[in-house]
Amino acid sequence: MFKPKFFTMFKTITKQQVISDITAGTIVGIIALPLAIAFGIASGVSPEKGLITAIIGGFIISFMGGSRVQIGGPTGAFIIIVYQIIQVHGLNGLLIATIMAGVILIIMGFARLGTVIKFIPYPVVVGFTSGIAIVIFSSQVNDFFGLSISNVPADFIEKWELYFKSFSGINYSSMIIGAASLLLMIFWSKISKKIPGSIIAIVLSTAAVQIFSLPVETIGSRFGNISAEIPIPTLPYFDLALIKSLIIPATTIALLAAIESLLSAVVADGMIGGRHRSNMELIAQGTANILSPLFGGIPVTGAIARTAANIKNGGRTPIAGITHALVLLLIMLFFGKWAKLIPMATLAAILVIVSYNMSEWRSFRSLMKSPRSDVAVLLTTFFLTLIFDLTVAIEVGMVLAVLLFMRRMSLVTNVGIITRELQDEEDFSDPNSITKKAVPESVEVFEINGPFFFGAASTFKDAARIIESPPKVRIIRMRNVPAIDATGLHILREFLYDSEKQGTKLILSGVHTQPLVAMTQDGLLDLFGEDNIFGNIDDALDRTREILNLPRIGRPKDFIPTVKRETMT
Repeated sequence: MFKPKFFTMFKTITKQQVISDITAGTIVGIIALPLAIAFGIASGVSPEKGLITAIIGGFIISFMGGSRVQIGGPTGAFIIIVYQIIQVHGLNGLLIATIMAGVILIIMGFARLGTVIKFIPYPVVVGFTSGIAIVIFSSQVNDFFGLSISNVPADFIEKWELYFKSFSGINYSSMIIGAASLLLMIFWSKISKKIPGSIIAIVLSTAAVQIFSLPVETIGSRFGNISAEIPIPTLPYFDLALIKSLIIPATTIALLAAIESLLSAVVADGMIGGRHRSNMELIAQGTANILSPLFGGIPVTGAIARTAANIKNGGRTPIAGITHALVLLLIMLFFGKWAKLIPMATLAAILVIVSYNMSEWRSFRSLMKSPRSDVAVLLTTFFLTLIFDLTVAIEVGMVLAVLLFMRRMSLVTNVGIITRELQDEEDFSDPNSITKKAVPESVEVFEINGPFFFGAASTFKDAARIIESPPKVRIIRMRNVPAIDATGLHILREFLYDSEKQGTKLILSGVHTQPLVAMTQDGLLDLFGEDNIFGNIDDALDRTREILNLPRIGRPKDFIPTVKRETMT
């Protein structure tokens, strides 16, 4: 339970897999470069601190983590809380709060709380994530339009009041650079999936500003020269009164890091057919958050989009994450001095894209059709994040999470699957593991574990839409899903519609009786078609071969419970 995946897999990694991991890590390192700089600046610190966080934190999370493919670094989730801490307590306060959060994460890991955090209700996660996305978008209006507001208020309402008063001072050069960068990133994915549009936008916009001498604010004009070296580790100044005042913000950072990293690990498990060690992952996250501030870094956690990109590019072991950190280090050492030429409007455009991807508006819309209790939790957490602050939203959200968790657990009759999830161990003897099956090309398998992990399925759907063209066939394994609720049905329906638009055939495998009955009542069974719902993975894979006109190698189809509509209760 407390052994890092890197040490578990080290002796079994093949030479071919090492090459694939190094390639994936290099690609993810390039993807992470503009994000690390942008997250650092948006958080209220200098750009190199974002890079340092990705390098130090990313290396530790991959080396010590409980997931095979997790990519660590700064993320958008921390921008609000980090910015608020700096405004109130300064940079020294942020470093202390981050170290305190790291200690809390390590305690949570050794207390084996990682498996419990995975069961936080999805409406809570979507509520504060969508709120964070809107706040991030709001924070970039100043740089995108070049309004030259020296001190942007942290309060959401005050911020927009000031924006409306300042729109008469728009810098049209900044707006054009920002808009051009935004459009380029939106449409670049249709040209290339391997090279990130953010890198192309940075190169072209920087060149345009320098060649035409445009009056646009750059990183250099705001922050001066950027350090191209890793600083010597130093301890921040600890003060007892300051520590007491930072307990709540530090706890918020720890909870955010835990939730985001474990959600990312769950998504990764579904994509590779693996199983992460939740508690070891929390210990690694805690260690990263203790060591990163010693070098001047900010909070670090697992990054869902970068982890998905790692998997899509062939990463299957922690070597990919370690490579990603080393690539960032080399870029910082040899090319970091050129980062000062990057326009602030381009970084603002990058964060606008990040905020859109974080918004989870599809999931938000789907959850609005859920039971009233879920809708109430969603809207409460969302508006608390916007109007008050993230700390209040997390506190209230956690209380609601506990109440909903207790209620939902009382409704689940299949205790065995929940018990298996709480054990936090990977079953290497699983004969039905997807790693032991022959999966045809153009077929993608995603596995959902537990009744509450449809949030991970939705996040996977959004990540897959962003980074790669869709497969011809996608199998959703539901062997460990004893029950499905209205939220799960809504997300599954949207997943089906999106797959049809992309030309992807969707197949369900290992469907239990309760989900089958619920899908029949909801009309989903007719939409999927009984020919695309199977009791085991072997029959599902045979169905994919039939769709792709490949020879079958499966066995006779297992019995699937038949549901008669006139006898349902």
